[in-house]
Amino acid sequence: MIALIQRVSRAEVAVAGSIVGRIDAGLLALIGVERDDDEQSAAKLLARVLAYRVFNDVEGRMNRSLTDTAGGLLLVSQFTLAADTHKGLRPGFSSAATPARAQGLFEHLVDLARHRHAAVESGRFGATMQVSLVNDGPVTFWLRVAPREAGRT
Repeated sequence: MIALIQRVSRAEVAVAGSIVGRIDAGLLALIGVERDDDEQSAAKLLARVLAYRVFNDVEGRMNRSLTDTAGGLLLVSQFTLAADTHKGLRPGFSSAATPARAQGLFEHLVDLARHRHAAVESGRFGATMQVSLVNDGPVTFWLRVAPREAGRT
């Protein structure tokens, strides 16, 4: 499972012109689900997203996590993150989870996040979404938890 996280001063996602999720300062996490991902992958990825130290401390060093700052978390499904781009000029999607499997795991991730963090919003799986953000920094990181890593702590 993949998360492209961006530290934001604000972010929102709209579907058909209506805002479905909005946060102030925090993290926007674009989520890609791979074929062999499972519930353990989702839990491990969420733990990393919540604990990843991307916010500045009093000395200006990135030593604080989303949990430390109690910032917002906006989760948006993005299947293109699971694309194979290693060769050619067109992405392949054989490594991506099926839409039904990806939806189930994305919704599981959102549910877990809402139980572990106070300020969680999300996009709408499978919808055409417009994502707006102000990247703070800019600060962007690509996190991946492979299924075989999910069982490790």
